[in-house]
Amino acid sequence: MPVLKLPTPLRPYADGQSAIEVQGQNIAEALNDLIRQYPSLQKHLFSDAGTLRPFVNLFLGEEDVRHMQGVETELKADDVLRIIPSIAGGING
Repeated sequence: MPVLKLPTPLRPYADGQSAIEVQGQNIAEALNDLIRQYPSLQKHLFSDAGTLRPFVNLFLGEEDVRHMQGVETELKADDVLRIIPSIAGGING
């Protein structure tokens, strides 16, 4: 079963879990299963329109899924999907 790894800021919405087994043939189905298991994650990952928020980056292994087929990217049983939040900031000067 694919595993989805959560960053530290999202873990409180998933009972402190850092890795969650999810079901799905593709990333969209896996995310739906994640939300089914932990509904409070929905507002942190998806907009009101149901699209992934722009600061939510998904990586399958080491590859950004935006460079694949996005959320339609197929998953294998041993895949590891990671949510990596965007980090803003910089040096003012």
